[in-house]
Amino acid sequence: MLVLSGGTVVDTDGERTADVVVEDDRITAVGFDHGVEEADEIDAEDSYVVPGLVDAHVHLALDGRPDTSSLQQESETALAYRASAHLREAVRAGVTTVRELGAPSTLAMDARDAVADGVLEGPRVVPAGANITMTGGHGHHIGGCEADGPAEARKAARQQLKRGAEVLKCMATGGVLTEGAQTGAPELTEEEMRAIVEVGEAADVPVAAHAHGNEGIENAVHAGVDSVEHGTFMDRGTAELMAEHGVYWVPTTKALVGIAEAGVEGGIPEWAVAKTDDAAEDHRESFGLALEEGVPIAMGTDAGTPFNYHADAAEEVELMVERGLSEERALEAATTDAADLLGLDGVGRVTEDSRADLVVLPDNPLEDVTTWQDPQAVVAGGDVVRDET
Repeated sequence: MLVLSGGTVVDTDGERTADVVVEDDRITAVGFDHGVEEADEIDAEDSYVVPGLVDAHVHLALDGRPDTSSLQQESETALAYRASAHLREAVRAGVTTVRELGAPSTLAMDARDAVADGVLEGPRVVPAGANITMTGGHGHHIGGCEADGPAEARKAARQQLKRGAEVLKCMATGGVLTEGAQTGAPELTEEEMRAIVEVGEAADVPVAAHAHGNEGIENAVHAGVDSVEHGTFMDRGTAELMAEHGVYWVPTTKALVGIAEAGVEGGIPEWAVAKTDDAAEDHRESFGLALEEGVPIAMGTDAGTPFNYHADAAEEVELMVERGLSEERALEAATTDAADLLGLDGVGRVTEDSRADLVVLPDNPLEDVTTWQDPQAVVAGGDVVRDET
C-alpha cells in the first residue's frame, strides 16, 4: 500500500487537494476519507500529483546519436541493451507508457514483456514491431520490414501480429533520416496501407502511418489509419480530412528541433539537416492549421532520433504549448488523448480504479508547462521508481 499525501491533484478532470492511495498497480482512493493508516508514503504537500506521461511515438533501439545509419553495425543484442537503458531513463523522467513505433525483429515486444514481468524497470510498452515500408523505403535500414503490393503488405502486417505487435506502423512517405528519400514523397500506396489496416481491424489492432506530405497523409487517412505521425507538410484540406475522420496527429515536434539545433556541427549528416531545414517552418504552420481545424492531437516525441533523448520526453509538452496548445490541451494530449489513441482504458487520470501511473511535480503544469521536466517522484504501475520528495 502506498499513499501520496497532501498534494494537489491535476488531471483532465480538474484540480483538487487529496491523498492518492495506491494498492498493487491501481489507484484505490483519491481523497482524505480513505481510512488507510499504515502505508508507505510519498509526501506531496505543496506539490502537484499528475498522471504519468504517455509518449505515443518512441524508438527504443535508437539512442539520439547524430547518424542513425550507424545502427546497422550493431547487433540486436547490443540494441536490446540500449533499449533497456532507454526504458529506465524514460520512466524515471515521468513517462509511464510508450508506444514503440519501429524496432528490429522482436525487440519491442520483448521489451514489453520484460517490463511487465519485472525484469526491466520502465514504462508500459505498446509495441509495433518492425516498420512496414516499401523496398528501399524510409526506415528500411533500421529494421524495417520491406513489402511491395497489397499481398506483401498484408503478409508483413500479419508477421508483426504473429510476433505480438499491439499496433502496426506503416510508411506512407519518405522521411528525414533515410538518405535519398524525399521527405514528403508518397511511398506505400493507399491500397498497400488499406491491406495493413484490414489486417489490423481483423485483430482489433490500430495502425499508425509515418507521413510528412499531403498526398501520403491523404492516402493513409483514406486507407483507414488511426494516427498520422509527423504530418510536416499538412495543408488545410488535409487537416480537415483528418479532423473529419477523427485521425489523431502525433506531431513529434522534438524530432525536428533536435536536428535543427545540433546541425552538421553536431555530426548529423548534411542531407538530413538540409531536409530538416526545409521542413521546419512547414511543420510550424501545420500545427496552426491542425488547431484551427480541430485535428485530435496526441503527444509523441520520436525519441531516439538525433539529439532527441528518451529522458527528455517532457520537452515535447513545452514545444506543443509553444506551437499553440494551451497548457490544458497539452495535458490532455500527453495523458488521456494519447491513452485513447493507444486504446488503453484507465490510463491518464488520477481517479479511483485507474492504473497507478503518477508523477509528483514541484509546480502546477497548467501554469508552468516546464515543470513536467522536473519530476520529484514517479510511480509506474504502482512501483515507486523515483522519490526525491
